[in-house]
Amino acid sequence: MHERSAARPVVSLSQAFSQKTFDELPGWAEDDHLQAFAAFRRSAFHVLTRPYRSGALGVDFSAFAQAYAEARTVSLANRLPSLDRKEARDFFERHFVPAHIRAEDGGAGLVTGFYEPVVEASPVRTGRFVVPLLSRPADLIDIDDANRPSGMDPYLAFGRDTPDGPVEYFDRGEIERGALDGKALEIAWLADKVDAFFIHVQGSARLKMTDGRLCRVTYAAKSGQRFTGAGKILGASGEIPLEKVTMQSIRAWFKAHPDRVDEILWQNRSYIFFREAAVDDRELGPIAAAKVPLTPGRSVAVDRLLHTFGTPFYIDAPSLTAFDAKPFRRLMIAQDTGSAITGPARGDLFAGSGDAAGEIAGVVRNPADFYALIPRSLVGRAR
Repeated sequence: MHERSAARPVVSLSQAFSQKTFDELPGWAEDDHLQAFAAFRRSAFHVLTRPYRSGALGVDFSAFAQAYAEARTVSLANRLPSLDRKEARDFFERHFVPAHIRAEDGGAGLVTGFYEPVVEASPVRTGRFVVPLLSRPADLIDIDDANRPSGMDPYLAFGRDTPDGPVEYFDRGEIERGALDGKALEIAWLADKVDAFFIHVQGSARLKMTDGRLCRVTYAAKSGQRFTGAGKILGASGEIPLEKVTMQSIRAWFKAHPDRVDEILWQNRSYIFFREAAVDDRELGPIAAAKVPLTPGRSVAVDRLLHTFGTPFYIDAPSLTAFDAKPFRRLMIAQDTGSAITGPARGDLFAGSGDAAGEIAGVVRNPADFYALIPRSLVGRAR
């Protein structure tokens, strides 16, 4: 246990934040800040063409300008100027002030994990490859307050365009029973319905095509209904004890009960549509919500409504040892979001691509302390 001094509220931003010093962050000096800097630098270049929207907690995107500008001047190749690990740490300490983020209930925050599956796929349907990954249908439209029909669930951000106006889109069960057959939406075909479902959950995948290509699918849109996790369903029904629900235990249950797969999966009405993307760098993950490639072990998904993409977060989860067999204490960069990631102290850690990353991501569900690194200019305004 680390002793901490009394909190100093950053009242100009939000009552969710309490200012700290870097010396108060457990393990801060031992982290590899250069890896986090590489992820931060990718966002620094992206925002030249498309700025991020400021989150509701008050971390103004414009306050990152000086840090982003300096990050763009640094090369990470073997050319000068470049950074070493100490200089990367100095960069973050120079531009930011850490602030602890309280969870909504006043307790600890929570981290889970996600990854990019790598699966075998076929460009055409065969006797083995029978489960499609679909592209966005032409009749799927965005829904907002301007075009939402009276009586439509206000949660729905997508709908189906019809001559009589927008209606709720087909859900998972309807689509898998053939509602979109014949529309030529198939990007690729998989051999296993459970593999396809977990690709929907993760939002992307690398596909090892039977014709020798390596390609990627990433999120394009969804049918719009609320997400209901298979683990939640199996836990609530007593099929798997709640404390033992992991991706691995869910897969094992499906394997043992193949006749009940549809029964469980169709209770999650949300269905994901994909688009094709290139695998430009095999060391990096897919381009996610912040429009930059995810960095394994350094990109985190956060609540997009509350937080500002590009924000560095120092995450202290001492009970989490799945990443490198020691307590998880790392600087991460907010570069993705997800429908299940809600609340100020909630994060989804990107573990990487492939089976090894999946073994890590599948068991992550740990309490954590979150420290947002706030641009110093914002803290100065608070004072």
